[in-house]
Amino acid sequence: MEWRASHILVKDRPLAEDILKRIKQGGQFESLAREYSTCPSKSSGGDLGWFGPGKMVAAFESAVKRLSPGSVGDVVQTQFGYHIIKCTGRKD
Repeated sequence: MEWRASHILVKDRPLAEDILKRIKQGGQFESLAREYSTCPSKSSGGDLGWFGPGKMVAAFESAVKRLSPGSVGDVVQTQFGYHIIKCTGRKD
């Protein structure tokens, strides 16, 4: 199993919740990633590419597994900060 995901990484939960709300109201995920994310992936709209089991921290991987391609999940906290994750692909 492999997944492809994009994310927006920020340092505090209130900002993450605000960005997620904007996405749910029709905001462009990639544009918001470029504007707010602290991850180097921001330059590619948050795209992390394809990854398999064990390649991401457990909480992140668990969240991606629950998403269907094209969907955006709730805010996820890891040791890196707060993530808004969008699943962009899945291979069995």
